[in-house]
Amino acid sequence: MSTVEDIKLAKFETPTFLDRLWRRKGSFFALVFLTALYASLPFVELIAPYGSETRSNDAIFMPPTDVNWFHDGAFIGPFVYATTSTLDLTTFQRIFKPDTSKVLKLRFLCEGDAYDLWGLFAARWHIVCPPDGGGLYIFGADRLGRDIFSRVMYGARISLTIGLFGVALSFVLGCFLGGLAGYLGGWVDASVLRLIELLRALPELPLWMALSAALPANWSPIWIYFGITLILGLLDWPGLARAVRAKVLSLREEDYVVAAELLGASRTRVLFRHMLPNFSGHLIASVTLAIPSMILGETALSFLGLGLRPPVVSWGVLLSEAQNISAVELYPWLLAPLAPVVLVVLAFNVLGDGLRDAVDPYSH
Repeated sequence: MSTVEDIKLAKFETPTFLDRLWRRKGSFFALVFLTALYASLPFVELIAPYGSETRSNDAIFMPPTDVNWFHDGAFIGPFVYATTSTLDLTTFQRIFKPDTSKVLKLRFLCEGDAYDLWGLFAARWHIVCPPDGGGLYIFGADRLGRDIFSRVMYGARISLTIGLFGVALSFVLGCFLGGLAGYLGGWVDASVLRLIELLRALPELPLWMALSAALPANWSPIWIYFGITLILGLLDWPGLARAVRAKVLSLREEDYVVAAELLGASRTRVLFRHMLPNFSGHLIASVTLAIPSMILGETALSFLGLGLRPPVVSWGVLLSEAQNISAVELYPWLLAPLAPVVLVVLAFNVLGDGLRDAVDPYSH
């Protein structure tokens, strides 16, 4: 084959899935961001400067700490200034002022608050530690003097994984019921459709709230976690089931499906071995777009006091401390946990849109 023909073939070669995803820079960087975030969850104890319940009476409602690099024009490295606090007897509010004469360098790969890594190993090592004789509160401190940044990191482990487990349950139910409805038809299809319509007709948030409130108050935090996951997963599958049903209806008359049936393949094998893998890319995109609703659902329930409760730390639990408008007006850094919620939900939506386009070889 001539060189000219090789160039022509290379020019019109169909781009791969990764090539199509790379062309959508926003989706690609959202994938990198979410991958890095989920990869950090097993090592939250090392990343957080403090433990989730570490308190300091000297840091109650302390504003975010400024991390500096230069002092008097000279490069010193990352450091903070010592902080002095006084009590305003008129407003009964603590006033924090940095003492620029005292430079406190941050410590790296150092010993700090003790923790059990993965519940197996007792350790004290942290990537970043507060300086000796000072504090490091990147997002500020709450009403008990706890570091909000450290609690946001611990809360990420709960809020992000509850979305994955809830979507996994929703995915299984949606694929199973939607696939059976589309492939078998008849009374099975009619029954699944009526169930979908019933669940879709119910208001979602009030139903979440009612079921969450029904969970026993004496349950342990781990049972509350699985209860919330079960509620979110059982109520979120109808949308995916409807999409799977429509896709299976369009595929069940295809030649390869008829050939598999004539060769004696069982209905289960035809559905799950031949049909579902044919649109797995669309399923992945749908699941990716469903995860943000799970995260927002847990955040909303915990914010309203009907989901996870202290001592469990999640983003919704952290935001529940900002319900008082006067507290938000005086201490706006209590809303810091809202930032990761917005970033993660936005990243999942951007990634889902990119995946939906990337799995379509005819998209541009």
